[in-house]
Amino acid sequence: MKWTKQRVNNVFFVLGVVMVVVMMFTFDVSFVELWDHLCHAGYWLLPIVGVWIIIYGINAWAWWCVIRSTKDPDEHVSFMRVYRLTITGYALNYATPVGGLGGEPYRIIELSKNISQDHAASSVILYAMMHIFAHFWFWFISVFLYVALALVGDLPLTVPIGVILGIIVGVCLLAFYLFSKGYRNGLVVKTIRWIGKIPGLKGWSNRFLERHTESLKKVDAQIASLHKTHKRAFYESLVLEYFSRVVQSSEVFFMLLLFGVDCGGDTTGLILTYLHSILIVAFTTLFANIIGFLPMQLGVQEGGFVISIAALGLSAALGIFVSIICRVREIIWIIIGLILMKIPYHPKT
Repeated sequence: MKWTKQRVNNVFFVLGVVMVVVMMFTFDVSFVELWDHLCHAGYWLLPIVGVWIIIYGINAWAWWCVIRSTKDPDEHVSFMRVYRLTITGYALNYATPVGGLGGEPYRIIELSKNISQDHAASSVILYAMMHIFAHFWFWFISVFLYVALALVGDLPLTVPIGVILGIIVGVCLLAFYLFSKGYRNGLVVKTIRWIGKIPGLKGWSNRFLERHTESLKKVDAQIASLHKTHKRAFYESLVLEYFSRVVQSSEVFFMLLLFGVDCGGDTTGLILTYLHSILIVAFTTLFANIIGFLPMQLGVQEGGFVISIAALGLSAALGIFVSIICRVREIIWIIIGLILMKIPYHPKT
């Protein structure tokens, strides 16, 4: 059976639909309770879902910066095309297991309709690296944000909390070192060779390298080129990815306001509430990424929200509400992404 791009598209689409159905029936609450939570959210659900139009736009801009720095001058891909693939790619990442990697192969296949397959692969890998790299920066800076708020008496800073924050800083510094080596020298060929050290995968690794060595070396060269010769695009993409997480915190901010958590309600109180929202998102995503092999991190994200919110002295009930509404938002955007997969795209338009 010949695997055409359209057939692969259909496989990803069916996989996404199946996972949405699974998610709908694996909520940790009954449908009656779910409906009560949705009614409680009310019109706030619109900005909670709608803010992701902006977030995905920032993500797409970050990826577009990478694409423009790696493609040939005669290749063209519009921002709206990248925006569309950003939404569909993240929809598949949310819905598929194994660390949410379903969206990357799909992005490569679809983007190769516009630019060469080597450039499509390198831009997708580079953007995935940047997405993860920005995560570590988000967690790293959030540690110092927590310490700053603790020093002014807003948050507790006990010995166990200090140890945890120190571990997070240490892990982030190690990640910065590893990413710097990857950006300087490329990492695709080394990763395939490393996979070959896993029992049972040596044969596959050797065969894959034999067939694709030249293409993989080109991808590694383009990864190294972004950091060496396109520093502006590199740092622009990194800043945008980091900023997208700051904007993402607004959905938690909206839900805190919905529950009357506003630290007094004045300008200072609202700023403080938003900073709390950033910390909630930071520590929740850290917890979810530690155990990222489950589809949509089922159960992990919910636990992360409850723990993060409780750590800030807020009620566990608020954590459950936030996690459920975020899960509903994810399902809505997965459905939007799946719909976009089936809307025909014409490269010349």
